[in-house]
Amino acid sequence: MDVGAGEFEQILPLLQKLVLGADFVGLDIEFTGLRSSMSGPQQISLFDLPSEWYLKTRQSVQQFTICQIGLSLFSSIKGNPNKYVSHSCNFFLFPTTFGILDSEFSFQASSVEFLNQYGFDYNKFLKNGIPYMNEDQEKKIKHSILSGNWKVRSSLNKDQIKVVIDEVTRWLGLAEDGDCMTLPGITGFQAFEVQLVLQQALPNIWTALKGQAVIVKKVSLQHRWCLENSPCERENCWKEKILLSAKGFSVFFQMLVKAQKPLVGHNMMVDLLHLHEKFFRPLPESYDQFKQNIHHLFPVIIDTKNVTKAVWKELNFPRVSNLSEVYEVLNSDLNPTRRSGPVIVHASRCRKYVETKCPHEAAYDAFLCGSVLLKVAHLLLLRAHGSDSTPVPTFSHYLDVLAPYVNQVNLIRAGVPKVNFSGPDYPSVRPPILILSVKRWPGVSEQQIYHEFQNLCKFDVRRLTRSQFLLLTNKFKDARNILKDYRHHPDLQVSLYRYWRHSPDVSCVLHVCGIITTWALVAFLLGRPRA
Repeated sequence: MDVGAGEFEQILPLLQKLVLGADFVGLDIEFTGLRSSMSGPQQISLFDLPSEWYLKTRQSVQQFTICQIGLSLFSSIKGNPNKYVSHSCNFFLFPTTFGILDSEFSFQASSVEFLNQYGFDYNKFLKNGIPYMNEDQEKKIKHSILSGNWKVRSSLNKDQIKVVIDEVTRWLGLAEDGDCMTLPGITGFQAFEVQLVLQQALPNIWTALKGQAVIVKKVSLQHRWCLENSPCERENCWKEKILLSAKGFSVFFQMLVKAQKPLVGHNMMVDLLHLHEKFFRPLPESYDQFKQNIHHLFPVIIDTKNVTKAVWKELNFPRVSNLSEVYEVLNSDLNPTRRSGPVIVHASRCRKYVETKCPHEAAYDAFLCGSVLLKVAHLLLLRAHGSDSTPVPTFSHYLDVLAPYVNQVNLIRAGVPKVNFSGPDYPSVRPPILILSVKRWPGVSEQQIYHEFQNLCKFDVRRLTRSQFLLLTNKFKDARNILKDYRHHPDLQVSLYRYWRHSPDVSCVLHVCGIITTWALVAFLLGRPRA
C-alpha cells in the first residue's frame, strides 16, 4: 500500500492501531544517495574504527535525504500463534518546507539510476511526499506558529497561489461581511498553507478547514483583529493542527518509538543514522552518544544480515548476495523447516506482494526482512529444542533464540564486523594487517597499489611511509595467498605488520632514544676523571 501526503492523515489512526497490535516491525529505507563521492581519507575502509566509520557516514547522511520508507507490521493471529499477518506500507517522504524550514539535500546519480531501474516513482516523492521534521526543527517551528511570528515559504506552485488569491480577491469585491466562499479539493498540510497564505495576503478575511475544502469568510478589520487575538481554544487548536500537519511522518515515528516494538532490518546501520537525523535529532559528533540515543529509541533491534551471516555456513546453505536471495533460499526446499515454519499472509489492504516481487521497493524489502527473521528464528528454535520437543512457537520463543543477535547491527567495510547498541563493541575478527615494502617504484600511490592487487583480491590500502603501505582485507584466504605469493617478490615484498617493528612513530621514538643514549654515553665517557 502506497501512502503519500494526501492519504497520510486519514490512515494515521489505523497505523497507530496496527503498530500497537504488532509483534515487530520490518523496516527498509530508500535514499537520494548512499555515500558522497569523497576522496582520500574520507572514504570508509577496513582500517576504520566504528567511531571513524560513523563520522564519515554521518557526513553522507546529512547530505542526502529519505525518499521512501517501507514498514511491514507483523502480527500473530489470535488462536494461531504460528501464523502472522503482514501489513506493508510504502511511505513517500519529502522534507517539510514551512516557515523557516527549507531543507537542502543532494541526489546521487547512481542512486537515482538504481531506483529508476526498479520502477521508483519520483513523482510520488517530489509531488506527494509526506512532510517530516526532527525534534530540533519542531521546536523552532512550534515557537514561530504559536507566537504568531511565522513566515510562509509555501511549497505550492506560485502560479497556483496567485490563482487562489485572485479568485478570492474577485469574490471579496462583491461580498459583504459575513459572506463565505468555498475552495474545494484542498486537504492535508496544503490546506493549512493555503489558509496562511490567504490570511497574510488579505486582511479582511478569515479561513477555516471544513472536510475537503477551505472556507473563506469576509470579516471586518476589527473582527479579524478579535479572531487573531482570541484566547479561545479553537484558535489555539487550529495552530496545533498546523504544527501536527507540518510534522507529518514524524508523528508516526513518535508512535513507533512509544510502542517500543522490535525493529527489524537488513544491513540497517545507515537506516538507523537516517532515522536519528531526520526524525529525532541531528546526528551527534559522539559515536557513543549516537548508540545510546538509538538504544533509547529502539531497545530491541535485529539485523537479519547479522543473523543470517552468523548461521548461514552452519546450515550449509548456498552463498547469497542480497536479501531477496536469502528469502528465496529460506522459502525453498533447501530449508528443512520450511513446511513446519510460520505461515505469513498479507493483509487485505496489502495484497500487492502476494504474486508480485518488487525488489528494492521499501515496503517489499521490509516484508522480506520480517519474513526472513521468522524463518531463521524457527530454524534456530528447532536446532535448540529438536523437532520432537519444540514447543508451539510464539514470537516470544523466537526472541529467546534470537537473543545473541539482538542489538547487533552489521557494519559494512570497517575495522569491526558489527556494532553493539546495548554495550561495548566486540573486538575485530578481521585478518591481520599486512605491510607492503616497495622497491624501484618511485612516487607510487595508494591507487596504483590497489590496482596492482585488485585482480587477485580486494584490499584496502593505506600509506605508511614513502615506500611502505598497509594492506587489509576481510578474507583470511586472501591474506594468506598474498603473503605466500609476495613474501619474496623482488619489488613488492609483503609481510605481517608488527606495530613495534614497523610503526614510524615507534621508530622515531626509538631513534630519538638511541641518539639521547649515545650522547649520554659519550658525555659519561668524556667526563669521567682519568686515573
